[in-house]
Amino acid sequence: MHLLLSRCNTPESACVALPHGLAVCSTVRSPSKESDNEDALAILPVDHRRSVLAVADGVGGRTGGAEAAQITLEAIRKAVADAEEEEAALRIAILNGIEAAQHSVIDLGIGAATTLAAVEIAGDIIRPYHIGDSEIMVVGQRGRVRFQSISHSMVAYAVEAGMLCPDEAVHHKNRHIISNAVGLPEMRIEIGPAIRLNRRDTVLLATDGLFDNLYISEIVERIRKGPLEQTVASLTETALRRMLEPEQGQPSKPDDLSIIAFRPGA
Repeated sequence: MHLLLSRCNTPESACVALPHGLAVCSTVRSPSKESDNEDALAILPVDHRRSVLAVADGVGGRTGGAEAAQITLEAIRKAVADAEEEEAALRIAILNGIEAAQHSVIDLGIGAATTLAAVEIAGDIIRPYHIGDSEIMVVGQRGRVRFQSISHSMVAYAVEAGMLCPDEAVHHKNRHIISNAVGLPEMRIEIGPAIRLNRRDTVLLATDGLFDNLYISEIVERIRKGPLEQTVASLTETALRRMLEPEQGQPSKPDDLSIIAFRPGA
C-alpha cells in the first residue's frame, strides 16, 4: 500500500512493513506557524523487492511550497507505480517522475519550488537521488556514516571542501540559501552511488527541519541502533523541543519536519 502524506497540519506518523524491510515516518508542522505544513513524504512499495522512499520540502518564502511538494511526490508515485521488473526501469521511472514534477510545478506560474530527497530500494541495494537541502544518510550499527548527501548550498559545499566544520554550518546565517530545487529553471538531479546495505544499517531521509535542530553526531547516535519507531520519535521530539525552547549552544530553528527511517530485513 502506498503512503503519501502532505499538508499535514497535525502530527502524523506511520510504520510500514515492506517485503524487504521496515520504514517508519513522521511529519510535523512547524510550531511557529499556522499555515500549511509545506513538507510531504512518501513510502511507495513497487513489488516484492523494490520500493521508493521520498521526502519533499516546499521552499519557504515562495507561494505554493506545499503544493509543489505534493505535486512532486504524486508525480513520482504515478511514475513508479507502473515500473517494470528490471531495476533500470525503476530508476528511469523516478527520473521521469521528477521531470514531470518539474514541468508541473513551473506550469503553476507562481514561482513555487520544493526540495527532494529520494531513495530507490532494490533488494539490499539502494540508490539516492536529491535536489536541494533535504538530506539522505546511511548509518551502520556502530555509528559509521556510510553515506551522506551534500546539500545544494554554498554552506554545504564549504563543509565538503573543509572550509567550515559541520557544527559551525548548522548555525551559519546563509545555511538555507539553496542553489537547486524542483521548480527552478536550472533544476538538476543528483544521483548518488549504489550502496549495498548491511543487515543493521539505517537509511534516513529528512527535511532540513531535522538538520537545523540536531547536530549530525546526535542524529547518528540516535539512528544507529534501537527500534525504528523509538528512533524516529526521539528525533522528532528533540527537534520540536529545540524549536520551542532554544538551548544555549544547541541549534534551533522552527520549521516543518519530516523523517523517514528504513532498516532492511526488519
